[in-house]
This record gives sequence, C-alpha cells and structure tokens, in this order.
Amino acid sequence: MSDLWVAIGLVLVLEGLIYAVAPDSMKRMMVEMLTIPSANLRVAGLVAMALGVGLVWLIRT
Repeated sequence: MSDLWVAIGLVLVLEGLIYAVAPDSMKRMMVEMLTIPSANLRVAGLVAMALGVGLVWLIRT
C-alpha cells in the first residue's frame, strides 16, 4: 500500500513541476485540448494507462 502512496506522490510532483516550470504552455495546452474529440482523449488515456501498467510490471518482475 505504501507503494501506491509513493506513486501518487510522484504523480503530484511531476504535475506540479510542469505547472511551475511552464505555466503559459500548460494554459495553451488546456485550450488546445478543448478542440480534441473526447474519443481521442479517451484512447490516449487508455494507452497511457496500459504503458504505465506495463512499465510497473517490467520493473516489478
């Protein structure tokens, strides 16, 4: 269970780093995301999840 909290903490660190280093770029990206169809965003999210699970599996085995 502690690994889960470490993973969540790392996600927060990376998210915060992006906003701290390039806030204007993040604003532009958010506006751009409004033009992308929801289905495309959903597929990208599923691909990212699959890559994350695969990476964790490779590291853990």
